[in-house]
Amino acid sequence: MEKHIMNRKNVLAAAIAVAIAGSSSSFAQSTQNNSAEDPEVIVVTGIRDALASALNEKRNASSLVEVIKAEDIGKLPDQNLAEVLENITGVQIDRTNGVGTGVQIRGASENRVEINGISTVTSGSGRTGISFEDLPAALIESLEVIKTPTAKTIEGSVGGTINLRTLRGTSLKEPLAQFRVQAERSDLADATTPRISGTLGNNWDTDIGKVGVVVTGSYAELNVASANPRFDRDRVNFPGSSNSSEAFPFLRTQFLDQPLNAEDYETKNFTASFELVTNNDVKVYFDATVNDQVRARTNSRVFFSGVGGNPVINNTNNTGFTTIDLGSVDGRFGTLDLGEVQAVTSGVLGVGSEVVGGRDRVDPNLRTGNNNGSRITKSNVFALGSEWYTDKLKFRAEISHSDSDTNNPSLNSSLDFINPNSSQPSADTFEDNGTPAIFNISGETFEFGIAPGLPETPTTQQLLDPANYAIRSIGQSLTEREASETAARFDVDYDISERSSFFTNIGAGIRWSKITNSQNDQFVNTPFGNFNRPRANLFTDIVRPGANNFNVVDSRSLFIEDYLIIDNDISLNNPQLVIDSIYQAIAQNNANLGETVNEALGSPVVQTSAFFDIDEETLAIYIQGDFEKELGEVFITGNIGGRYITTDQSATGTQDVDGQVALNEQSTDYNFFLPRFNISAEVTEDFIVRAGIGQDIRRPDFDDLSPSANFRDSATAPVFIGNPELVPEEIWSYDLSFEYYFSPSSILSIGFFHKDRENLLTPVADEPAEPIGATGQVERDVTPPCEGGGIFNPIVQPENFNVFSTSTVPGICVARNTTINAQGSETQTGVELAAQYDLSAFEDQLGWASGFGVIANYTYQRFGASLDEFRTASFISDLLGRTDSDNSTPTLDDDVVTARVNLDNLSENSFNFTLFYDKHNLNARVRYTWRDSFTQNRGRTRFNIPPVIGARGQLNMSINYDINEHWTVGVEGVNLTREDRIEWCFNEGALLCEQSLADRRVTFGVTARL
Repeated sequence: MEKHIMNRKNVLAAAIAVAIAGSSSSFAQSTQNNSAEDPEVIVVTGIRDALASALNEKRNASSLVEVIKAEDIGKLPDQNLAEVLENITGVQIDRTNGVGTGVQIRGASENRVEINGISTVTSGSGRTGISFEDLPAALIESLEVIKTPTAKTIEGSVGGTINLRTLRGTSLKEPLAQFRVQAERSDLADATTPRISGTLGNNWDTDIGKVGVVVTGSYAELNVASANPRFDRDRVNFPGSSNSSEAFPFLRTQFLDQPLNAEDYETKNFTASFELVTNNDVKVYFDATVNDQVRARTNSRVFFSGVGGNPVINNTNNTGFTTIDLGSVDGRFGTLDLGEVQAVTSGVLGVGSEVVGGRDRVDPNLRTGNNNGSRITKSNVFALGSEWYTDKLKFRAEISHSDSDTNNPSLNSSLDFINPNSSQPSADTFEDNGTPAIFNISGETFEFGIAPGLPETPTTQQLLDPANYAIRSIGQSLTEREASETAARFDVDYDISERSSFFTNIGAGIRWSKITNSQNDQFVNTPFGNFNRPRANLFTDIVRPGANNFNVVDSRSLFIEDYLIIDNDISLNNPQLVIDSIYQAIAQNNANLGETVNEALGSPVVQTSAFFDIDEETLAIYIQGDFEKELGEVFITGNIGGRYITTDQSATGTQDVDGQVALNEQSTDYNFFLPRFNISAEVTEDFIVRAGIGQDIRRPDFDDLSPSANFRDSATAPVFIGNPELVPEEIWSYDLSFEYYFSPSSILSIGFFHKDRENLLTPVADEPAEPIGATGQVERDVTPPCEGGGIFNPIVQPENFNVFSTSTVPGICVARNTTINAQGSETQTGVELAAQYDLSAFEDQLGWASGFGVIANYTYQRFGASLDEFRTASFISDLLGRTDSDNSTPTLDDDVVTARVNLDNLSENSFNFTLFYDKHNLNARVRYTWRDSFTQNRGRTRFNIPPVIGARGQLNMSINYDINEHWTVGVEGVNLTREDRIEWCFNEGALLCEQSLADRRVTFGVTARL
């Protein structure tokens, strides 16, 4: 046992020596070398080497940080940076189509992303920085998450700062040439895509000093898909209101949607680092990161519309019901138990008709469509800097520039299936007709399709006949976003250890930055409301069957397999061909009718209501003192300081006054002083206690500051209105952790954190009233000023009212979304547990089994539910007959249910467990990740309460084998058990609202080291 203890100490000593001698961003080299003088030193490589190096950096950090280092050049434990971060204690991620995207640190999405300490800018209007899917893990040597900032740390994070570090040339021990080729298979997308990366690096001793250069390039494609069935039950059927009523009120079928979404990524990246360390201790460096990504979204969609209208309500045969416990909400006057409600689970929606505005309306309608668009992003991060030293002084000067230009073009289309077995559209009817539907909900799965065996049931041949499809609408849009940040900073550190018995260093610095963010939007939607509009047999060159593999993920038997859409590939890659084909179809159809019935398509026009241009200039000054002191047997280190920042901001948008559009300019300024303090106590040789207290701010996102309002031609699309009067959120953070390092790559730790958040930036929605008439038909207000809530949108056409009104006059009240500084303060409190251990010290006893190790972490967190902001849910009040009232304190909201605004994206429990093996050229890892449910506000909410994303686990694994010192082969699997992402309304397990059934992805690869 004594021998192994000595070995561990030798390893630790060697690791510390390497860390001190090398650059702080050097890649994961072996932490020691065997020598004749010390034959007992254990050489570790691969996973264990990366873990030991990362723990050593964490142990010696001046504040609470978490570090992940690459096991090899460009070989982080996952391919996607969001999924890499999921390995860190206190970090959770969300997924889009199965791909890691959103990242929360301690339940907060409002964080900063830096590259080598340089600010990055987003591809949109947010503050976080570069999107995680824009940068492959192949470019990154290591990453750190700073949970407790120092005075030097740039402000702007609620949860923490993520710093992605690339390789530096002067740290290389020998020339580097490495290349990796991979192929990834996505089963639902039914695609195999390449991923290629390479790194070259070297350094040279010259007459003026040491020169180091590293360049890395990568090219990657990724095709993923997800099935996202949606089943709305957000309307009520009251007793006696229709032919399908029961003796009890129940939530009825409202909308049936079957989309199959696909995301195709093509990403080109390049990083370069140049360093010169002169013979007189002056370093000059230049870093560059260049990103070019095209992210294409295609969508095959078939759905039933008009389900909520009277024709369907009166011709529905509901065959199954279930009792749903909606749980409780935190209301204005305390906890409100919503109780139970009946909801339909199965039935048939028959075809029916009614006269509306003198015309016969037939429902439900079978519609198809696609939603095709791209995010084309080019972003850059450049930094030029220098460091130089004297005996006591260290100076650093740096200028940097980050920018991101993004275009989002899209072309959307929809077709109406004109059922030949139903009454045909004419001048006396609406433009579509009816197709019956069947639906069923079982457990956490809902299914629906075309009802069989009815007189109106179409055949497969009829469903695939272009003559039975009429063009319904064509929409085009182009959103252009530009963002940039130019910054300059100067830092100085003065060694005062000889003058002070407590402080070792005094640092100070100044940083200036200029940030710009702008958006322009062009949009047009051309609806076809005539019964004799062009049929798809006039544009067959752009029509094809929609995706028919909706049952691949969960082997469902009930779905719509046969339907036609406008071709996704043509819509995405050659939208002009779609426009030309529809033009020609319109002309031919008019010629066939002998008159001009359908007008030509409109052209996109600039949406002044979506325009904004925001400039922001900041100046920050900080001072920080680093200290260390021996108090008996306890060694104390830490830092104390503050950061003073000023911000000047101007926002330009548009304002529509009586049809006259004019520029609307607003400006603001503010300043803050942010104190920060960190202390570490090495109680024993391997046991460290840390504490930290600090304040930070989070500025509002740029679109939230826009003085413009964004209107769309849709009754379901909310109007987004900016709020230039927003002020930054203020966050106080308190941390305490206990860390026990019992070997170079092993740790046990427990940490406690608490955050107080004031002026919380909170999205809120003012929903329009949706009164339900005697027949169950919704009739929203169609006249301004929308006394029942919402905002009047004058551009929505009657054919886009859907089931929200039977009016035939343009304009309807829609939801009004904005962001506010919430009243009151919110708190977050949590506990983080982490354990890491490997069996390498027991090689003599265990042999091959000594290669095993585990990494595990668990996070518990909760919010205080103390904001004085509430959402109203009047529909639930009507359904349940409940009110959130206090007889002694009457309010305007006495007659409705209210729900307190709480923190979104926060999971109460989450954990990771990783089992790895690293020995005899074999490197293997299996990781299971679990995350509790969390709420997510995505604009319009059902029932005006944000939906709940259900608890979810995921299993990933990787196996790599070193054939020799030059060649490695490997295989990786993502979402091996193909777990679903489920969305609930009200509370988890209450009302099932939407599913996301994602890909399983498997990657095969070869790595060459030359």
